[in-house]
Amino acid sequence: MTTETGKEQFTFQAEISRLLHLLSESLYQNKEITIRELVSNASDALDKLRHASLTNSDIDASDLSITLAPDKDENVLIIRDNGVGMTRDELVQNIGTIAHSGSLEFIQKLQQSDNKDDVSLIGQFGVGFYSSFMLSERVEVRTRSYTEQKGWIWESTGDGSFTIAEPEAPLQRGTEIVLHLKKDLGEFADATRLKYILRKYSTFVPHPIKVEDEHINDQPPIWVEPKSTVTEEQYQNFYEYLTHFPGQQPLWHLHLTADSPFQFHSILYCPDSNLERMGFGRSEHGLHLCAKRILVQNDNRDLLPDYLRFLRGIVDSADLPLNVSREALQDNTVFRKMKKVLTKKVLDHLDSTAGEDAAAYGKFYREFGSVLREGIGEDFDNKDRLAKLLRFSSSNSTAEDGLASLAGYCERKPEDQTQIYFATGTDSAAVLRDPNMEVFRDRGLEVLILTDPVDEYVLNNLQAFDDCDIVSIDSADLKLPGAAEENEDGEETEDKPATKEDDPAGFDKVLTLIREALGDQVEDVRRSERLTESACCLVNSAGAQSTTMQKVLQTNVPDFEMSKMILELNPSASLIARLCELSVNSDNDAFVKTCGQQLYSNAMIMAGLAPNGSEMADRVQGFMMELAKDRSSIST
Repeated sequence: MTTETGKEQFTFQAEISRLLHLLSESLYQNKEITIRELVSNASDALDKLRHASLTNSDIDASDLSITLAPDKDENVLIIRDNGVGMTRDELVQNIGTIAHSGSLEFIQKLQQSDNKDDVSLIGQFGVGFYSSFMLSERVEVRTRSYTEQKGWIWESTGDGSFTIAEPEAPLQRGTEIVLHLKKDLGEFADATRLKYILRKYSTFVPHPIKVEDEHINDQPPIWVEPKSTVTEEQYQNFYEYLTHFPGQQPLWHLHLTADSPFQFHSILYCPDSNLERMGFGRSEHGLHLCAKRILVQNDNRDLLPDYLRFLRGIVDSADLPLNVSREALQDNTVFRKMKKVLTKKVLDHLDSTAGEDAAAYGKFYREFGSVLREGIGEDFDNKDRLAKLLRFSSSNSTAEDGLASLAGYCERKPEDQTQIYFATGTDSAAVLRDPNMEVFRDRGLEVLILTDPVDEYVLNNLQAFDDCDIVSIDSADLKLPGAAEENEDGEETEDKPATKEDDPAGFDKVLTLIREALGDQVEDVRRSERLTESACCLVNSAGAQSTTMQKVLQTNVPDFEMSKMILELNPSASLIARLCELSVNSDNDAFVKTCGQQLYSNAMIMAGLAPNGSEMADRVQGFMMELAKDRSSIST
């Protein structure tokens, strides 16, 4: 709609109106972030112009800068850049609609936050411009694209609509944001206050920032400085500039320099928390990539493998061209070698931390292990190194910092143990209740406890470590180490496990009867080598995935069918021994078969599977009726 004054009027999308209302009413005290966000956006506009100038010699990018012009008398703050500017359509798309912003996602995350007023992460969602309404009762955007001659004026009070009009006289190239400050926020029109804010948040912006002709961000880039000359405060300030995480300390940082066969400088940071675990979705940020200290890309996601995507930082190389696309970079030999070196340095650091400070590494792994483990299936060259960095819960309480490494597991296991055992379940308590755990508990054999199905996928991909196959405790491939050893005199030092010769008479017949009763419901019914207390358990056939993994696939993959399982019976269990006694009389065959069906249902329940409920109920009622008959014959 066009008004009488020649202004076109537009309505914000509903999501942006909600965002503007939230910001304008926000009680969040750190309103300084508005300055941080608008300066950051101005810097991006300058970067885009410099990129355009690399392929268009008609563009003058020789004096790019950001200027803040406060006016205390008028209670106005102007933030100006001479970057790419915007066309009319870009104004509508970039500021008026959700198509080019993360405002909906930002609102959702903010509503889920414990602190509804904490909008400090707004820059993470590409909607930093809207923070203007935290400070302003009215915002003007005066802008001219480098592709046009006149320009446009955008204006809004944050009430759900905005207008766009042509200026009376041509504007300068770039964008000028005019904040008509709220009455109680005159501090943001004070030059001294602005200089403090800029030095706090924008010291490392790669373009000059000026207030009253004073160059504010004149600190040299710390990534090209010798490590010995950089203070912890400088590292912290740079981290906050990169991440928009004010006040948060990274877990660690790496300051790297390489001179041969190619030259680059880099600082990498590991955040103290994993936003992916907190429900913020997949991390989509990248590293800042510079060539000769000039920013080439501010979100390069190809300098590190995807499983290290949580790292933040900057890489600066004198061996990279300025005017290069992402596709060309991926084909660039220097770029590929830099990625290899950076990956090696990060893994070296993690190796060192894991060996020298188990508690620190445990803290890191609990946050980022879910991402790091993806490398097992992605990075064949570093697969063995990554395997050493994996950590799991364990039945061994002495495992390092409560988490077991595969290397530590192999150091603790008996010499004749040829497999690494793991168990899966919904939680540790459920795993420890699994009948399959009995033999491991009795023999003191360590079992890795996996409560995340992805961990099993990782171990299945790995298959082996240090010449030991990795197997689930409910696998038919299970091989247990010998429980008895001989001393120098040839005498056994421990009791041997029970053998078939120790089985009660009739056990083979019981196996046959139950095998007949279950038919093709199972792959086999056999003697158990792993049970010491329970009467029975279910195990998976050789090569099959664990029961937990199959249940996950059954839930998520249409038409997935679980593989037939093996029912194992414990000949030492009193119930099985009693069935063996009954099997001597063939009149009891039907009863033994019925008991076998019930044992199978019991084993399914213990394995977290659902038996046929109606059949099981009928059997149980039949057992109860037989018991009632026996009781009625007893004289009272």
